[in-house]
Amino acid sequence: MNEQHFRHATPEFRTFWGEGALTSLPGEMKRVGSQRAAIICSASMLRHPEALAKVEAALGDRLAGRFEGAQEHSPLPAVENARSFLSEVRADAIVVVGGGSAIVTARAASILLAEQAGVRELCTRRGPDGRLVSPRLTAPKVPQWIVPTTPTTAYAKAGCAVRDPATGERLALFDPKARAQGVFFDPMLALTAPAPLVQSSALNAFAMSIDGLQSDTDDPLAHALLMHALRLLVKWLPEASIAPDPQQRLRLMHASLLAGQGSDYVGTGLAQALSHTIGPWSSTANGVVEAMLLPHTMRFNAEVVGARLSALAPVLNHGGSRQSTPERVVATAEEFLRSRGVPGRLRDVGIARDSLDAVVDHAMEDWAITRVPRRASREDLTKLLEGAW
Repeated sequence: MNEQHFRHATPEFRTFWGEGALTSLPGEMKRVGSQRAAIICSASMLRHPEALAKVEAALGDRLAGRFEGAQEHSPLPAVENARSFLSEVRADAIVVVGGGSAIVTARAASILLAEQAGVRELCTRRGPDGRLVSPRLTAPKVPQWIVPTTPTTAYAKAGCAVRDPATGERLALFDPKARAQGVFFDPMLALTAPAPLVQSSALNAFAMSIDGLQSDTDDPLAHALLMHALRLLVKWLPEASIAPDPQQRLRLMHASLLAGQGSDYVGTGLAQALSHTIGPWSSTANGVVEAMLLPHTMRFNAEVVGARLSALAPVLNHGGSRQSTPERVVATAEEFLRSRGVPGRLRDVGIARDSLDAVVDHAMEDWAITRVPRRASREDLTKLLEGAW
């Protein structure tokens, strides 16, 4: 047996779960010395005044103000507005209420605020040797906590990306100091998101778990996080479109947290890199696009990850078959996604065939494409997308 070597550093992160979870928020702020918290959310949260009031009541006189301008795909103007708001109210903490777009907006705004620089000076870009490089960002960041409404993998991430609507570029920012302090899973907040948004977010976690489990990174702790995330998602995703149930939604949030943490160690995969570009151009959510692409990227990877794909069979088959060919595992994943209403082709979600070259251009600049089990060339990506179209 070969000797195993791996490194796994677990960042500090606190998770609070249940009806009384938010009662711990004042103590968390006190623990880090924060006294003025700004809430960052989207305008959609205004339709749920009782849920917002619950968060504001937990903050009490520590509430410095509320920014309601987070938008889908975290466009750069919204992020810059959030940065200005944080400065105006002199916030020394952020409480995000919402899903992935609000979380990314808050994280990016905190980076811009602390570094006092424009996003293009701080984002990941090509170095002189042609490799993607993330600048080291040194300024301290204000602490953040998340009160989620959707099961997004963004809770515990150190990175984020904003979209420049003027160019269509996805500008990635990476800073471990911008990672949230923790998350509060509250049942009232979990019921505020519409069912399609809950499902699309959970589909992103499903795809990310399977992509991560194909990685050749030798990290059994990350593998355990991703495998249990997948178990939970296979169990609870079919319930996502039924009448809202707080415990079902909290379980999906739990799974998404595990998927986000596990993928930090092994990478988020090829489907993620492609969906980052396609999502904003399509008529559906990013998570649905990523799920659409997953079977195609699994088939692409099968040449080098066959055994790792076969290991997923017991989970995807609900504990049934313990061995299966990679081809059958891909088909099982595809069947599961179709049962969740995931469309079969990119053309079905508004993607024009003549836009595929532009998708490839953007995907080749995406950080996620650097951490995949099988390297993909421009020709590989073009062929894969044509098959998905």
